[in-house]
Amino acid sequence: MLRQDTPRIDPEHEGSNDRDESTEAGSGTVDIQRELNRLEEMILDSPRIPFSRRTLIDEEQLLDQLDVVRLNLPAAFNQVEEIIRQKEEILLQAEQYAQEILEAAEQRASEILDEMGIVRQAKLEADRLRQQVQQDCERAREQTLSEIDHLRRQAQQEIEDMRRNAIAECEAIEKGADEYADRVLGNIEGQLSDMLRVIRNGRSQLHEDAGSPSPSPLPPPARGDY
Repeated sequence: MLRQDTPRIDPEHEGSNDRDESTEAGSGTVDIQRELNRLEEMILDSPRIPFSRRTLIDEEQLLDQLDVVRLNLPAAFNQVEEIIRQKEEILLQAEQYAQEILEAAEQRASEILDEMGIVRQAKLEADRLRQQVQQDCERAREQTLSEIDHLRRQAQQEIEDMRRNAIAECEAIEKGADEYADRVLGNIEGQLSDMLRVIRNGRSQLHEDAGSPSPSPLPPPARGDY
């Protein structure tokens, strides 16, 4: 499902990406494999979290790249349909060519066999050849369509698998980033607690040295105040 929010534009790639995507989407010649390679490079080139196998990645940029692949999948399917249509046209032309050859052969055979008195046999043989050619053409057509349909289903399955893998990778990256941020905030919280403890001890020491009552302790900071 395409995102409904407005995509964020990266200033470094604003000119080139907009130009490439508009040209490719308009012409319907986007290389799906190349766009998937870009997606992989985007993940591999993202900065890594220190001391971990996690990677920080720009979610908007990743989703934009997924949109490019998703939006151009219909163009890839149209190319497959165009190939099928061209195959059918080629088969039709082959059938027409074979028909023309058979008709020419029948005409020539009729002219020769008329003189030999075996016109009927020639016609029977021509009919047999015509039927055989038609059967061969039909078998070839069915086999070609079956192979193309198999390739199309295989391509759809591979694209769906890559999409699921990319989404799973994004979710894993986001989860790792959240865990890292929580650990960093926890460390900061501990350091602030230690600093408050030192401040309380220092104030108590000052009041004991001055002979005045110890001040009321500072209330512990609420979580989120720092």
